[in-house]
Amino acid sequence: MTDILKKSLFYRICAAVGGWFSRQWMGSRIIRAFVNMKDDEDLASGSAFFRAGSRLRQAQESVSGALRLDRLFKNSIFAMPYLWCFLAVVLAPLIPTMALLALVLLACLATVLRAGIDRERKLARAPVNRYILIYAIIYFIATFTSVTISGSLYIGLLSCVLIMSAFAVENAVTTRKQFDILVKAIVLAGTLVALYGIYQHFFGTGGGETWVDQDMFSDISTRVYSTLQNPNVLSEYLLLIIPLAAALLFAEGGAGRKLFYLMICGILCLCMIYTFSRGGWLGLLFAAVIFLLLVDRRFIFLIIAGGIGLLLFAPDVMVQRFTSIGNVTDTSTSYRVSIWMGTIKMLKDYWLTGIGPGTHAFNMVYPAYSYNTVSAPHAHNLFLQIVCDTGIAGIIVFAILIIAFIRMNCHAISVTKDRRAKMLQIGTLSGAGGFLLQSMTDYSFYNYRVMFLFWAYLAVSAIACRYESLEGDAQNI
Repeated sequence: MTDILKKSLFYRICAAVGGWFSRQWMGSRIIRAFVNMKDDEDLASGSAFFRAGSRLRQAQESVSGALRLDRLFKNSIFAMPYLWCFLAVVLAPLIPTMALLALVLLACLATVLRAGIDRERKLARAPVNRYILIYAIIYFIATFTSVTISGSLYIGLLSCVLIMSAFAVENAVTTRKQFDILVKAIVLAGTLVALYGIYQHFFGTGGGETWVDQDMFSDISTRVYSTLQNPNVLSEYLLLIIPLAAALLFAEGGAGRKLFYLMICGILCLCMIYTFSRGGWLGLLFAAVIFLLLVDRRFIFLIIAGGIGLLLFAPDVMVQRFTSIGNVTDTSTSYRVSIWMGTIKMLKDYWLTGIGPGTHAFNMVYPAYSYNTVSAPHAHNLFLQIVCDTGIAGIIVFAILIIAFIRMNCHAISVTKDRRAKMLQIGTLSGAGGFLLQSMTDYSFYNYRVMFLFWAYLAVSAIACRYESLEGDAQNI
């Protein structure tokens, strides 16, 4: 059947059109300049960050040698960063925030100890790392320039720790086997979260109906939230997990493994549907388009056919929910628009330095600018909230960080020959894209477990970009 399809006139036309677009795209000077990272690598080696890091590493090795930490912690679990990073990343959606913070701190401590003990171990230097560091520094400074230092202190320092955890996760993985196990464990944990969400849909939840405008969506009895307390937060988490599962589906060999990951993708997507999160659905569609086009540009015809199919065959409740995006008569939409207008009005006075991290700082200033007296704990938009927390410097660095992340992945995708690595690079890039699109409708970092997973996700992506340089062979487990 496959041979017949490939010999058909329609397939040859689609292949020719797709191939022509692919050659024009990759032949573009702009694209070639965007994915070329050689100059960046040379600049990074001679940068102030590299020199400061080298001196810090030397000082760390001297202190470790003087205190004989190599003898004290050589075989200790406290010097095993992979163990603690694995537990933190996999269990993040399943455990309380304080338990996650404990694991993250242990992971950071283990990373520092391991770097001091193992002097031959080179630390990872992803292109995005310098911007993650600068972003964390900006958040730290914003904590102490807040309109209420006491109200921002805990949130600001917690955010700094979670941001910096990306370095621990990136340096914890040293072999392909470790990376493969980590990615598969992340997907399996996500599957458990999704199964619990599906269970909530069929057997009811406590309070899931409170996120539904019954005047507009009377057919929606409840919205699932699984272990994350909020349907929108659950959708943000799923946006990071579904592309990873899709990457494994395309990367794994054998019909049995492919069927297994196809079932997992189905479970995750079904849970996403039951969140009834319009931002989540929009983010998933965006992520799917990026993923399929990067895997093979000829999938553009499948995307078009799938879009038509959704319009024709999707349940009425889904179509009604999705097409209500932008309808200001919906209480959820009008609520967000009012908050955005009030926040923008506030930022006209605080755009330079922001007001500081946390709900205490936001609630101290925002009520004076609120539109239609609408109260809110945050800006309901990640990018607006970053400006609120840190001022203009924070959003500029975050934007540069995301551009550097995209460049890092595009370069890796263009040069990587290992199919598994390429699929994981595509998966993390598309997942981050969907997450950031959804973040335009909500403050995605309000849930600290999701905040940690985003920064860990960037680290996982950085590892995927250097997958071919990791020790050992890929493991099919």
